[in-house]
Amino acid sequence: MPISRRDFFKDAAGATGLLAFGSSIPAFLARSAAALEAGQPSRQPVLVVIQLSGGNDGLNTVVPYQDDAYHRSRPTLRIAPDEVLKLDSGLGLHPAMPAFLKLYQEGRLTIIQGVGYPQSSKDHDAAMEDWHTGVLREQVPLGARTGWLGRAIDSACDPGKTDLRGVFVGEIKAPFSLQTERVVVPSIKSLDEWLPTGSAGSDSTGPHNSGSPSSTASGNASLLASLRAAAANAWLAQRRLIAASQALHSKKSAAYPPFPLAQTLAMVAQLIRADLGIRIYSAELGGGGIGGFDTHADQAKNHGALLRELAESTSAFVDDLHQDRLLDSVLVMTFSEFGRTLTESGRRGTNHGAAAPMFMIGGKVKGGLRGAHPSLTDLEADAPKFHTDFRRVYATVLERWLNLRSETILTPGFAPLDGVLV
Repeated sequence: MPISRRDFFKDAAGATGLLAFGSSIPAFLARSAAALEAGQPSRQPVLVVIQLSGGNDGLNTVVPYQDDAYHRSRPTLRIAPDEVLKLDSGLGLHPAMPAFLKLYQEGRLTIIQGVGYPQSSKDHDAAMEDWHTGVLREQVPLGARTGWLGRAIDSACDPGKTDLRGVFVGEIKAPFSLQTERVVVPSIKSLDEWLPTGSAGSDSTGPHNSGSPSSTASGNASLLASLRAAAANAWLAQRRLIAASQALHSKKSAAYPPFPLAQTLAMVAQLIRADLGIRIYSAELGGGGIGGFDTHADQAKNHGALLRELAESTSAFVDDLHQDRLLDSVLVMTFSEFGRTLTESGRRGTNHGAAAPMFMIGGKVKGGLRGAHPSLTDLEADAPKFHTDFRRVYATVLERWLNLRSETILTPGFAPLDGVLV
């Protein structure tokens, strides 16, 4: 149940009582920091999911530059072979994505081709709902839904523990994929939102401890000890967040390009460094509502700009984490609600399609192309057909990255993919 910062603090305070002495630090962050300080295992695998809102045109992202059907069907949108960033003898990346070509050559980018699902919806909201829930609409009762990431968080978070937590970082409403039943998932726009006023630029004084309780009553002593522990936990979390905020505003973040997604990922990188027990991050590119990837008209310029933002922002994030030897514990996954049609429209755009590629990025991906490029002569309503169900990609992430049983989170029958993760 993604919520606003105000509602989050209200619910967290009411539900747990662990916002000690007026601290504005979320309770689960305080508990996470205390657990890590106490020696519990840290640097658990982290998942960063980037939503490409609007339906990304997979054919101009991973380009079949040697396919005659591609060139015949796109007289103005086709990308010529000498412009494509070649991956092999038949496929290449959009020319706006040299940063992704670099990741590919380094073995840090896996491209999963032909991803979709049977009878996929061409409606934005309905298709996004399918991707967010991981359960197709006709398979569950109306109103009984949670998100696939939300169910992962619920399944791994026992009360008071920090096994797996999630957060949405961005300007739009948090996606339904984070919808939970038992665990609060905050939504933030700025790291400074979690800091007390005036604390972003300097460290704070440690929690006051006046020594042993004077009362001999065991109940009073226990209560006082609990209050002191809560205060210490909140202070520890605040200290870590202040350090993260200072780093975010320092010269270290200057390597990120001036894109909104890049600034979001820079914030995510600092939260990962803070090591607060957050293991699922969700971000978005394309804007709220239908989204910028819905390229029905004048596609070329807009689509190229979005792909450049995606590639350069993600590449900067990877380089940043690699410098601090954190990349092996982080996996980035992209998705979009559907691909686009093969044939361009009369307005030099494309219409809603079906299958499209997904990207997996990190230090533990196997790298390269996974699966065949869909046929451009055997189509589904003028769009490439899928051969890999998106729920198999989810199962791969759940089982082989987050170490969760996918069959308890997705409907049974979706085996993880081989050849994606090390």
